[in-house]
Amino acid sequence: MPERLEVLVEGGKATAGPPLGPALGPLGVNIVQVVKDINEKTKSFDGMKVPVVLLIDPKTKRYTIEVGTPPVSALILKEIGAEKGSGEAGKTMIGNISLKQAIKIADIKKDALQGGDLKKRVMEVIGTCVSMGVTVEGKWPKEILAEIQAGKYDAALAA
Repeated sequence: MPERLEVLVEGGKATAGPPLGPALGPLGVNIVQVVKDINEKTKSFDGMKVPVVLLIDPKTKRYTIEVGTPPVSALILKEIGAEKGSGEAGKTMIGNISLKQAIKIADIKKDALQGGDLKKRVMEVIGTCVSMGVTVEGKWPKEILAEIQAGKYDAALAA
C-alpha cells in the first residue's frame, strides 16, 4: 500500500522545508529530487497555490506526483493580475475578464466543475466572479449570466 501525502504548494516554488521536507524525511525518498519534480510539474501555476498528491511506495521508494488545479478564484486572480478578491464585491470591482478568459478557466477546471457542458462550466466561473468583484466583458457578472442563459453567447460556448 503506497503512502499518500497531500500538500498545497506554490506553483514551481516548492521547497524541502515544511510542509514537504518533514513529511518526506521519514519515507526515505530523495527529497531534493521529489521537490525538483514537483516544481517541474507545477511551474505553469507560478504564483498560485496548487494541490499536489504524492504516492510513495515505501519498499521501492518510487513515487508518483498528481498535480491538481488551483481553485477557480486563484485562476481568475491570475487572469486579472490581482492578489485577492474585492472585500466589497457588490460595490468595489477589482478587475475584468473576457468571456474568452472565462472559457479558458472553465477548460482548465473541466474535471473539477459540476457543469456537464462548457456553457454550464463557464457560468460557474462567472458565478465566482460575482463574489470576487470581477466584471466580465465590462459588465456586472449577473448581467452576463442572464445573457448566456438567453443564448446570446451560444456560438462561443458550443463545445
